[in-house]
Amino acid sequence: MTKLSRRESRKEAIILLYQSDLMKKDIKELLASKAVLDGDIDSFTRQLALGTYKNKVDIDHIIEGVVKNWTLDRIAIIDRNILRVAIFEMYHIDDIPLKVSVDEAIEISKEMGQKDDTPKFVNGILGKIYTDITSGQ
Repeated sequence: MTKLSRRESRKEAIILLYQSDLMKKDIKELLASKAVLDGDIDSFTRQLALGTYKNKVDIDHIIEGVVKNWTLDRIAIIDRNILRVAIFEMYHIDDIPLKVSVDEAIEISKEMGQKDDTPKFVNGILGKIYTDITSGQ
């Protein structure tokens, strides 16, 4: 298998998490199915998909703390998973600068987001989280 760029790995992880939400399937089951169909899965894709899935409750709690007067189900599934992957990176992958995680999520949301204002929405949420992290809150 050709090694994917980090952006492509992020997009693959987002798609897998989207499918997991939509089909109500465990991410490990989807990863196994993908491996059977497509061969080996990029290690960064696997790390993002499994890590985000494993930490989904905590990540969703972070999102809910930022989007006042909104529930997670009001956020489009793909947009929610773009946020989840970025937040997982921000809190759990030390070798990626926070700003890179934010910028990548914004760029991916321009391609994959449900609405025209998704990049602005993603930027607003992740910008607040970035500020919270860097200010030590």
